[in-house]
Amino acid sequence: MRWQVLSDQRYQGVRLRALTVGARGIPALCLSPLDQTATRAGAGVLYCHAHGNAYAIGKSELTDGRPALCDPPLGLALAQAGATVICPDLSGFGARQGEGREEALAKAALWHGGSLMGQMAGDLIATLEVLRALGATDRIATVGISMGGTLAYLVAALRGDVTACAQLCVFANIGPLIDSGAHDLHGPYMTIPGLLPDHDMGDIAALVAPRPQFVMTGARDPLTPDAAYRPAADRLRRAYARDPAALTLRREAEIGHHETHASRAAVMGFLRAALAL
Repeated sequence: MRWQVLSDQRYQGVRLRALTVGARGIPALCLSPLDQTATRAGAGVLYCHAHGNAYAIGKSELTDGRPALCDPPLGLALAQAGATVICPDLSGFGARQGEGREEALAKAALWHGGSLMGQMAGDLIATLEVLRALGATDRIATVGISMGGTLAYLVAALRGDVTACAQLCVFANIGPLIDSGAHDLHGPYMTIPGLLPDHDMGDIAALVAPRPQFVMTGARDPLTPDAAYRPAADRLRRAYARDPAALTLRREAEIGHHETHASRAAVMGFLRAALAL
């Protein structure tokens, strides 16, 4: 794994570096504390950006946020709390829009026997290696909202060196969403060929157990209706039966597809404890 630092500056009281990751030069941003004290050293966050049909945002969600998130931007808040936070542009987003439209990228991946989601996970895992090289060697969390939330628990399931996972506004089984037609609200990236019918998204998130996992959903979110959320949540509860304190399931009754100030306080509390910030 290799990377290159393109710029290094101060931003909102933290250090901001623009990077390229790997042989393909994946653009990424990294935020880290100016003061790396002993209690903060080794804590890192792999930040997975969202979709929202806002292809221009990508990694800039780290510093600028997005409409579904509260202020300040979550990535910036985590860096100000003491973590080194890194976020790459995923294919088709940010500086990588020139690679093609999401539909075209997803179709090409399927023709080659893969998936766009798998490619995104691979780019995040490559970025995780850079995060470790930059000093996040002891405690690493994956974090994201919406598409980023799905990728956060997918990467945590694949990588045993991820300490904790926080996923917002996305957790639901796909089978029930297909039954209702709500799966079509997701972008074309959201496919894992052959996962159904024997498995579903709850089974993937269950692979994170017994490591700490935070799940926030809104009951009014069309992507996380009760019929799809409940079986996924039940699967997680079974996976964490021996250590239920490691699982946080936060269901907000009046909330749609967005973060709230209360959920921000909850996720920050979870990550402060999981990363010893």
